[in-house]
Amino acid sequence: MSLRVLVTDYAWPSLDIERGILSEVGAELVVAQSGLEEELTSLAPEVDAILTCWKPVTATVLRAAEKCRTVARYGVGLDNIDIRAATELGILVSNVPDFCSDEVADHTLALILAQARQIPAYDRQTSSGGWDNKEFGSMHRLRGRVLGLVGYGSIARGVATRARAFGMDVVAFSPSRVGTPAEGSVRFADSLDSLLRQSDIVSLHLPATPATDKFIGAEELAAFKPGACLVNTSRGALIDEDALVEALTNHQLHGAALDVLVTEPPLATHPLRELPTAILTPHAAFMSEESVTELQQKAARNVTTVLRGGIPETTVNGEVLQSPALRMPLGAARG
Repeated sequence: MSLRVLVTDYAWPSLDIERGILSEVGAELVVAQSGLEEELTSLAPEVDAILTCWKPVTATVLRAAEKCRTVARYGVGLDNIDIRAATELGILVSNVPDFCSDEVADHTLALILAQARQIPAYDRQTSSGGWDNKEFGSMHRLRGRVLGLVGYGSIARGVATRARAFGMDVVAFSPSRVGTPAEGSVRFADSLDSLLRQSDIVSLHLPATPATDKFIGAEELAAFKPGACLVNTSRGALIDEDALVEALTNHQLHGAALDVLVTEPPLATHPLRELPTAILTPHAAFMSEESVTELQQKAARNVTTVLRGGIPETTVNGEVLQSPALRMPLGAARG
């Protein structure tokens, strides 16, 4: 009987790349239609691995997947996978940590530029027949403005490099790097409050975890400099959206540019859709033909590595390798 790999969901035209790579180990794909927990639970008992993009791979799904050796995430974040349950069950979890770093850094800077130069507002005006370069008030040059990066992983470092090319002063804060000295031309703030009070633009680059849920709420928004902007290309859960709407409505913030929201897609009545000072893009920062192709290849390779008895370099729950519940031979070579 051939090996079977469950794909919970995907955001590209086809799974031909995955099929080609998985065929090397004689594996076939089982593709979910809805990706809802009930469907995944019904499909899980017969699969040897799971590939997942955004759909939740819950403890219920994992417990039903009695043969499953690995869950491979299409992407960086792991908030849709119950890693604790996977570890308890002896299932390796992997991700693609270098996915779309350039694309998200590019998109972040594009949002910064769009907000600073009021591109969407001017586009709406001219598309409706207007021609008034004074309608939306004054603008400021980027050179000399302070960009605050909350989180300092590979994407944030890419944003810093791009921002410095525009002459911006870059300061960063990472909860795990408090007390870090300056790194090249990037200064490190000793607290989130310090970063917020000095930044003209704040860009978020944190994972979604219980500790970062609503990381930017009413208290934090009140600490922003007058006229500052907020950019988020990470996870929607980092922001208290009700507090953000209030801050934009009261002109406490000059604007916000968001590629991610708490609920995607948002309701047609979501207040951020109606605010002229909010720029929204549909979780598109990761997209390019190159990045998606690499993502498909690397995630599928992570699965084939485990099915061959190896350990992916990007395993995120390494402690499972010492567990008596591990569903693969101990001492397997790293892939």
